[in-house]
Amino acid sequence: MRQHAKTLWFDRTKYVHLEFCVEESKDVKVDIEDDRMVFSCKNEDGIEMYNEIILYDLVQPKDSRERRSDRSITCFLRKRKEKVPWPRLTKDTIKPAWLSVDFDNWRDWAGEEEGEMAQAEQYLDLINKAGERGPPPTMDDLDDLDVGIKT
Repeated sequence: MRQHAKTLWFDRTKYVHLEFCVEESKDVKVDIEDDRMVFSCKNEDGIEMYNEIILYDLVQPKDSRERRSDRSITCFLRKRKEKVPWPRLTKDTIKPAWLSVDFDNWRDWAGEEEGEMAQAEQYLDLINKAGERGPPPTMDDLDDLDVGIKT
């Protein structure tokens, strides 16, 4: 009997991250190819977990990695085209029931560079305006404050 492992994913500039949520996994096998990925293992009850994913875009199998923990198996798939966002994990537009976006780690990085440039320009403008303060105040009226000062 086979089941699909619940899978979370999120996108970054260089990698697509997947987490197969299987506690106490055994006999873990991860096969990463250019355009697809096959994951299989047995869970703590001995049930075989199996996911085959036809990927949205190409990855670099030799630069991709996986890591197993007691609670899950995490995969880092190196994108062939860096800095190109993936709108979904699969080539197919229909999302499988076992696949979800990892919103805890999701970040819209596609417009991030433009936002960072705008912030840097704003900061530069602020610094330039701070340098254009004009002459310092004269402070002539401070001479009248001799009250209560004993020498």
